[in-house]
Amino acid sequence: MKYLLITAALLGLSLTACTKKNDNEIVLGHFASMTGSEATFGISTDEGLRLAFEEANAAGGIKGKKIKLITMDDQGKAEEAAAVATRLIEQEKVLVLIGEVASSRSLAVAPLAQNKKVPMVSPSSTNPKVTEVGDYIFRTCFIDPFQGTVMAKFAFETQKYKKVAVLRDVKSDYSVGLADFFVTKFKSLGGDVVGDVSYQSGDVDFKAQLTKLKSLNPDAILIPGYYTEVGLIARQARELGYKGTFLGGDGWDSPKLSEIGQSAVDGAYFSNHFSNESTDPTAVEFMKRFQAKYNKTPDGLSSVAYDAGKIIIKALESATELTRENIRGELAKIKDFQGATGKISIDSNRNATKSAVVVQVQGKMNKFVTTVNP
Repeated sequence: MKYLLITAALLGLSLTACTKKNDNEIVLGHFASMTGSEATFGISTDEGLRLAFEEANAAGGIKGKKIKLITMDDQGKAEEAAAVATRLIEQEKVLVLIGEVASSRSLAVAPLAQNKKVPMVSPSSTNPKVTEVGDYIFRTCFIDPFQGTVMAKFAFETQKYKKVAVLRDVKSDYSVGLADFFVTKFKSLGGDVVGDVSYQSGDVDFKAQLTKLKSLNPDAILIPGYYTEVGLIARQARELGYKGTFLGGDGWDSPKLSEIGQSAVDGAYFSNHFSNESTDPTAVEFMKRFQAKYNKTPDGLSSVAYDAGKIIIKALESATELTRENIRGELAKIKDFQGATGKISIDSNRNATKSAVVVQVQGKMNKFVTTVNP
């Protein structure tokens, strides 16, 4: 028994040593879909964040400390997002929580962060409900009322579409919200939404819904979902003989879109956070550094993540003391921050006021069409 007690005591000391906080580090936590059907979202976001934090560390860090980013995989599942976020908060003692891309997963974690008073910053969850959870929840991207308005005006005023149909993912807060805002704005402009049908994430056969929508002869079909299903939907619509245009939102932004959708997605339009054709000096410099580090061009999600990282760095630098409460206060003060994706201000609801771009899918490229300011 004596030896067992000694062993247990030594084990306790070992565990304490492993989990002891390093006073020379600022620990930040990132929960993301690093695997699963939407893995490109998490990987792109992590790349943007790491570039921002490595630049800060190379420049001397923050108040003499280096930033340490811990990324945990939520596998694209809301329940797993809540589990890993809890570990980041309780075990890793992170000062700031970063994530997610998908609004449903951010909504699974936001109440936990709010309850523990841990600042949470989502680089790209666009559903308005995310920041409504509480005063510790922020985002550095535009929200769906703006994104929906952008695409509705683009469809009606620029493209002159009069009849549009909608195919929404009823399991996705992002998809449902974006569809609702688009429909409201398109109708207010005088457009006709001739059909509004649904699918669920993970579906692979959309022929029944598409046959119905094709019979309504819409000028365009809005598919406010994620690239995994969008590519399949577009291919099946073309197989059924649909000749119109596809419209979408930032959930389309992945190199996998053209791999899955092939030529079926060519000519489609979607709203996004960033275009790699930007000539803005901040964007050009970011693209150059990103290309040098990862040997590829950044997408919209890596770009908004980079800006989120830079905004968190600014809050850390401005905080008189590195506490969660002080950092929350500094995040709320962000105004006219010049990021790679444009000028960003955090409003009283902790949402970002910023511009959006509309891009057109052309093979593996997303060609810039227009910028829309708030």
